[in-house]
This record gives sequence, structure tokens and C-alpha cells, in this order.
Amino acid sequence: MDQDSHCTAERKLLEARSSITTFSTTTPSGEEQNQPKAEILYQARKENPEKDDLQDSSASLSPNSSMTTKELQEYWRNEKRQCRQVKLLFEIPSTRIVEHHLSKYVMYKIIILQTGSFDSNKSVIERRYSDFEKLHRNLLEGFSEEMEDVTFPKKTLTGNFTEEIINERKLAFKDYLRLLYSMKYIRRSKQFIDFLTRPELQEAYGCLRGGQYTKALEILSEVVGLQERLTRGSPVSIVPTLCAIVVCYKDLDNPASAFEYGEKALSRLHVRTSHRYYIPLLESMVTLAYELGKDFLSLQEKLEEWKAKKDPVRVFTLKELAVREYVQ
Repeated sequence: MDQDSHCTAERKLLEARSSITTFSTTTPSGEEQNQPKAEILYQARKENPEKDDLQDSSASLSPNSSMTTKELQEYWRNEKRQCRQVKLLFEIPSTRIVEHHLSKYVMYKIIILQTGSFDSNKSVIERRYSDFEKLHRNLLEGFSEEMEDVTFPKKTLTGNFTEEIINERKLAFKDYLRLLYSMKYIRRSKQFIDFLTRPELQEAYGCLRGGQYTKALEILSEVVGLQERLTRGSPVSIVPTLCAIVVCYKDLDNPASAFEYGEKALSRLHVRTSHRYYIPLLESMVTLAYELGKDFLSLQEKLEEWKAKKDPVRVFTLKELAVREYVQ
């Protein structure tokens, strides 16, 4: 079920619940007085079979859930964010020519910002023609039908560095990204998201492995915002980046910030306790909570509860997992 359907179903479920509340607190007349609550719920389910997904989510977050109040609040904040349709705008305002020993190419500066309001957290990346070309090939392989009418600017034998050609390509690539983003399955695809984030993530994890935590943190903090916008329908996908930020802050002796990002990551893993990052993250959060004088017992209980249910297996530490990401 896509985000729009999810939101519509959620609204109608709330309306149905509101009707039930009204029924129980007022004195209706006529047919309404004889209509049982179960019938109202049945009608809502009949109109929106997708509502069952919401019921499952509500059930998993019942008062008997192991989530803390803070985790519940964070979970529902994430759910509400997913219901808001985020639209991104792509601009290519400038370029630069890069020359190495035997190679010369144009780097296109891409600015990605959210439409509808002033966006102070715009993302800025650079890509060259060959990066766009690789993206196009990958999309043709995975989405041949959707890409059938999508044109791509051809490379010329001469004149690739003239101002005229560069300006033409700036406009062409801007329209190209806009068109790709307008297609739901493509904007959610790994190919499209990797094009916009993978080079920066590779650089950040390279810095992390080299002990350059400040530089790694700078890059990760830039890219995580873009990842959140691109993967709003799949919040779990940014957990590795959030955990890498935790690792950086821990090694920079900033436990408070590490704990803050750890909470964000943990809230996204509540229903994914089998995720490879879940136990390493919990272990790190227990240590951080103890160091900060926070409640670590509830985290410890979750950790012991999970270990009791699973067969004992070797679990990597959070840092060991992080340094294995994006290894070529």
C-alpha cells in the first residue's frame, strides 16, 4: 500500500472511531440509535480494506507493548511524517571542469530541496556525465517499461566542454531527474537512491574506517537528511547511517549526541528486532545510557529478552558493523 492510500485509510479509520465516540456520548435517534458499533466498524472496513494494516500497527502498539512513552511518541511522529507527501525539486545551477592527468570531465552541481516551504536543509551533490549514464543503464535494465519514453542526452565526439553543450546538458539533466522523480517506482528504487547518496556514503564510511570521525560525521549528517526524504516510505533503510553517526559521536567522546541518534535508530527498529543492527545498537545504547545517567534497565531488559528468545550467535559490535558498510 503506498503512502497516499495509507494516509486515506488512516483518516477514514479516525473518522470511524470518531463516529463511534459520538454514538456513545450522545443520544441518537431513529435508525442511528439502533445501529450497533460493530456495524459501524464493519462499514468502515468494507469501505477501506486497507485499514486492516492500520489495525495491525495499532495492535502492535497496544498498552501491553514494550515500547516506552518516548519511543511511542517517536514512532507516531515517524508515521505522521510518512503520511505527508514530500516533493523534491532538483536544480543544477553550475558546473566545473575537472582535469586530471589523462582525463577531463564536467561535474554538475545538483541542489535537492523540498518544495512547498523554505528548505534550510537543502542537499548539494556533484555528479558527472558518466554517473548519469550509469544510472540510465541501470534503470533501463530494471524498469524497461517505465523508461521506454525517457530520453537521455547523448555524448558527442567533440564539443563536450563548450559552454553551449554544458548549458544544454544542465537543463537536460534537470528535466531528467525531475521526470525520474515523478515516477513512484523509480524514485523509490535502489538505483535512483544510490545515484543520489552512494558516493557520499562511500566517502563517509572510508573516513570512518580511517579514524577520521569528524570528517565522516560531517558527510553523514549531510546525507542522512536526504536519505530520510528519499526513503520516507522505508524508515528502516537509514538505520545504518544513523548507527554510523552514533559510532562517530562515541569515538569523538560525545555520548549525549550518540544517544540522541541511537534513539532515532532504535525507534525505527521496534518492529524489526531481527535486523542485524538491532542487538549491536541495543548494546551500545545500554552503555551510553549508563554513562549518561539515564534509564538503562529498560534497554537491558529488552536486550536480555531478545537474547533469551534467540539461539546464541556471534553478534558484531556496532562499530564492527559500521566499518563493513560500503566496502568495495
